[in-house]
Amino acid sequence: MKAPAFILFLGFCGFAVQTAFAYPVTVQSCGKPVTITHQPEHAVIHDVNMAEMAFALHLQPYIRGLTGISGWDKYTPGFKAQQGDIPEIATHYPSLEQLLDAGTDFFFAGWNYGMHVGGDVTPETLAIQGIPTLVLSESCFRAGQSTALPTLDLLYSDEEKLGQVFGREQQARQLVEGWQRRVQHIQDRLKGHHSLRVFLYDSGRDRPFTAGQYALATELIRLGGGENIFRDLPTNWGAASWENAGLRNPEAILVMDYGAGVSDSLKFLRSQPLLIESTALKTNRVLVVRYDEMTPSPANIDVIEKIATFLHPDAAP
Repeated sequence: MKAPAFILFLGFCGFAVQTAFAYPVTVQSCGKPVTITHQPEHAVIHDVNMAEMAFALHLQPYIRGLTGISGWDKYTPGFKAQQGDIPEIATHYPSLEQLLDAGTDFFFAGWNYGMHVGGDVTPETLAIQGIPTLVLSESCFRAGQSTALPTLDLLYSDEEKLGQVFGREQQARQLVEGWQRRVQHIQDRLKGHHSLRVFLYDSGRDRPFTAGQYALATELIRLGGGENIFRDLPTNWGAASWENAGLRNPEAILVMDYGAGVSDSLKFLRSQPLLIESTALKTNRVLVVRYDEMTPSPANIDVIEKIATFLHPDAAP
């Protein structure tokens, strides 16, 4: 029996088809249920990495504003084009008043990504105002709500939750499946290669600010064929010591770029007496990575490929 022509047409539309979606929906946010009663039309998204997660689902028409981008000069290539005419309502962390003035009906942020524990903007204070909050899963550790070591499942889950919130579950699932295939391809390429010791330098002069065991960045380094020398640091992001950085002798260094360039960071690292004898600096094995690449975002998949090619060029496709 042949299917009617209009059914065949819909079947071939795939990603472009937007089916009707029923509300309310409930998603888990740091282990707590959050109910969305209607499709958000005035969402506010904090930080470049979470904005890119929303842009990946083409949610721009439903975003009322962004926060925390220009204050730290976090613009990435192509970001402003995707942002379009969406305003930035706060250059750093938003205040409760700013969110209310924007008519916010959904907030996507995280602990230390737009919200502080005990601050005036939290899921609890926003719930009182009728604003549901989706908390970035990687950040749940900061509020004592998770002790599990992060994997890419956190990114995948958050992307799928956004799909649920905005009625785009199928699109989110397709995105995630594509990401999973790419990561598996990288792992297949790296089979038989030993991990190299990697130091991720974010910032800091007296003490290096870096990724610890609860940062997704540590897992990204592992998936790229490296081993974070501070993977035992009991936090997601925090201060380590130059003494330990030198003693652990990184074979490669990743330097974080927030958008303003890394020339000062590179100059400082190459003059740091406790690091100058490291294998990484002796061989000039230094790679610049962007902030959005090392925090949960679609760019994570790109940076795994970038790190893998950098650390193991013989395994490049």
